[in-house]
Amino acid sequence: MKNKTDTDMSSAEKQPLRSGAQCVVDGLIKAGCEVLFGYPGGAVLDIFNCLYEAPFNFVLSRHEQGAVHMADGYARATGKPGCCLVTSGPGATNTVTGLATAYMDGVPLVCITGQVALDMIGNDAFQEADVIGITRPVTKHNFLVRSADDLPGIIAKAFYIATTGKPGPVVIDIPKNVQKQMTAALTPETVTMRSYRPDVPINEAEIAQFAELINNASRPLLYVGGGAISGNAAEALAQLAHKANIPVTTTLMALGVFPETDPLSLHMLGMHGSVAANYAVDHCDLLIAAGARFDDRVTGKISAFANKATIVHIDIDRSSISKSVRSDLGVHGYVKPVLEAVLPLVKPAEHTEWLEKVNRWKERFPFTYPKNDDALMPQFVIEQIDAVSEGKAVVVTDVGQNQMWAAQFFRYTRPRNFITSGGLGTMGFGLPAAIGAQFGRRGAPVVCVTGDGGVQMNFQELVVAVEHQIPVVVVILNNGFLGMVRQWQELFYDRRYSGVVLSQKGRAPNEQVAETSGYLPDFIKMAEAHGACARRVFKEEEVGPALREALASGKTWVIECIVAPEANVFPMIPPGAHVAEIINRTV
Repeated sequence: MKNKTDTDMSSAEKQPLRSGAQCVVDGLIKAGCEVLFGYPGGAVLDIFNCLYEAPFNFVLSRHEQGAVHMADGYARATGKPGCCLVTSGPGATNTVTGLATAYMDGVPLVCITGQVALDMIGNDAFQEADVIGITRPVTKHNFLVRSADDLPGIIAKAFYIATTGKPGPVVIDIPKNVQKQMTAALTPETVTMRSYRPDVPINEAEIAQFAELINNASRPLLYVGGGAISGNAAEALAQLAHKANIPVTTTLMALGVFPETDPLSLHMLGMHGSVAANYAVDHCDLLIAAGARFDDRVTGKISAFANKATIVHIDIDRSSISKSVRSDLGVHGYVKPVLEAVLPLVKPAEHTEWLEKVNRWKERFPFTYPKNDDALMPQFVIEQIDAVSEGKAVVVTDVGQNQMWAAQFFRYTRPRNFITSGGLGTMGFGLPAAIGAQFGRRGAPVVCVTGDGGVQMNFQELVVAVEHQIPVVVVILNNGFLGMVRQWQELFYDRRYSGVVLSQKGRAPNEQVAETSGYLPDFIKMAEAHGACARRVFKEEEVGPALREALASGKTWVIECIVAPEANVFPMIPPGAHVAEIINRTV
C-alpha cells in the first residue's frame, strides 16, 4: 500500500489547523455578523482572544441580559440575525430572559455561551450550568459542541435555523476545551438538515380557495401580525388591501407594516387597540390572519372572537394554525409569497357599505385622552415625538402603559420602526434594545419610550450608548408608579395600590422643583453620571423644544417627563372579555 502524497490527500487534510475559538470568529464573519454584543469571562477567554483582531465591532454590555436585548433590537431593526457572546454559568443564565423575549416574538438571534470543559460537565464545576437544559424551552434550537471538528458546521446551522421558517433564537454552548482544540474542518458553503425543511411550496388549491373567499366576502378584514414584518410582506399586503378595498388592522408586533395614515388602516386591535378595529373584527364576515398567532391580548374571550367570520390563517409555523382559534382555511407558508400568489386571483372590489361603517367607527372612537391643565399628559409626549421626528423615529419601548401609549399615539408608516417586547412583555427591554437598533440603523433617529419602573431594570446600559456615541434619546414617562399594574389595581382591585408606588411617601412626583420632586432615584443625575445629556420637563410647552434639542444633538439624551400620576390607557377590553365590554373613558 503506497504512502499518501500531497496529491492524493483530502482537501480537509491540506487545510491549516485553527482553534475552535478561531472557528467561532470565522463562522461569525461568514454569517455576515456586523456587531457582536456580549460580556467576557473565563470560559470564553479563548474566543475573546481571537476577537482582538476580528473585523466586526464588539460591544461590551454591562449585563448579559442587556447584551441579548441589544442583539434583539439590532435584529428587529434590520431583519438580520443578532449576535451575542457570554461566558458560562451566571453569564449564560443571565441571557434567559432575553432569549425568551426573542423566542416569543420570533426574532432571529444566535447566542454563543461558554461552558466548562467536557470532562468537567456534571461535576458542579466552577461556573457550570446546564445551559442546554435551561434554554431549551426558550430557544428555537440549541447545541452543545463536543468537538472542534463539529463547530464550523454547527455555527452555520445555527444561523440557518435562526433565520429561516419562523425566526427565533439559537444557543451554541461551547466547552472551554473545545475552544482550544485544533481542527481542519471547513465552514460549509451551504446548509442542509434532514429533519428541518423550512421552505414551504405554495399550495395552489389553498390559494384558489383563499381567493374565492375574498371575492365572495362582503365585510373582509385583514388582521396582520409580526410574521408579515419578519417575512417582508408590507408591499404585497398593501397591494392586496388596495385592490380589494380591505381594511387593515395590525397587532402590536406589526405596527408599521401597513401605513397608519392610509384610509384603510384601522390601527391596532386587541386589549388596548382601537375601538374601530375591535368592532370590525366582531362584525366582519371574512377575517384574514396574516402572520398573526391569535394572542390572548388580541382575542379576549376566544369563544366570542370573530364568531361571525370565516377565518383564514396564513402562517409559516404550521403548529400555530388553529392552535388558539379555529381556522376555516389554513394556508401554510410565508406571508409574502402567499399574498403574492393570491393577488392575481382577487377581483377588484369596493365594499362601500362596509367601509362606510368602519369609517364611522373611526370617526366616532378615535384614540384620545382627557386634557389636564395641572399635569403633563403622557399621550401628549408621544404625539410630540411623532411631530418632532416627522414620523421618522424608530420607536423602541419598554413594557406597560408607556408601551401602549407609544402604540396608540404615534402614527407608524414603515416596517421595523416600532420595536417592543410583545409576547413576553419584558420590562427593561427598551433601553438596551434601542441601543442595538441604533447600531443597526446608524443615522436613523432612535427614541426609547420607557417608564420610571422599566428603565431602572437596565439603566446601566446607558453608558454603552455614551461610550459608542450612540444618539439614542431616552424618554422616561415618570408617573411615580408601576403604571399598568396600578391601572389594573384601580379598575379591578378597588384602588388598593399594593407594591406599585415608586415615589417617596407623601411627596408627589409632579412637584415642579427638581430638588423636592419626591422621587428617588434622580434620573437626571443618573444620566449625567453615565455621561449622557439630560433634562426634566413638566409642561407641554417644554416637551417639543427638549425633543428637538436632543434629536439634533447627535448625543445620548435622557428626557424625564413628569406626567400625570394616574393617567390610564384607554380603550381597554378587560382580560378574557368580549369587545362589548370595552372600557373607553377618554374624556
